[in-house]
Amino acid sequence: MKDTFRSFIEKHSEIWKFIKFSFTGISTSLLDLALFSLFLYVFFRSLNQVPVTDNPVLSFLGIRYKGYMYAYFLSTTLSYIASYIMNRKLTSKSNSNLLKSTVLFAIMVIVTIMFSTWFGAYMGTLIKESGRSSVILELLTKLAVMLVPMIWTYPLQRFVIYKNKPETE
Repeated sequence: MKDTFRSFIEKHSEIWKFIKFSFTGISTSLLDLALFSLFLYVFFRSLNQVPVTDNPVLSFLGIRYKGYMYAYFLSTTLSYIASYIMNRKLTSKSNSNLLKSTVLFAIMVIVTIMFSTWFGAYMGTLIKESGRSSVILELLTKLAVMLVPMIWTYPLQRFVIYKNKPETE
């Protein structure tokens, strides 16, 4: 059984890397959902009704409630920090330049956090204003918002950020 598993890993190393990336993604997604719930329903609960009125850019983007914006921003940021550590050490076992990979990851994450904060807060605004706000609907929306960045995070991490240095003989 052990030899069969090793043989599979050697034959299908790219599939195995994607499986490990997916496991890390599921783990950090659960962390993200837990943090989002904690922030939205505990720490920023009183801000879920407080409109964002002092910022015309946020208002233009459709972000209307501070609690949603803060909850999305913080949960996404903290889960990406955990993702960086897990993917660098466990998934890719990268030997790439630490500074370079950290800077590239930070750029990817900043763009992703900006997208997730906007998209999530916008979706939260739509839910709140439709009068259908519920824990289940908000968590399903958060899950959908979390899935979209997978379109660019795996390819960037696998082929750009954690690209291993060639081994020298």
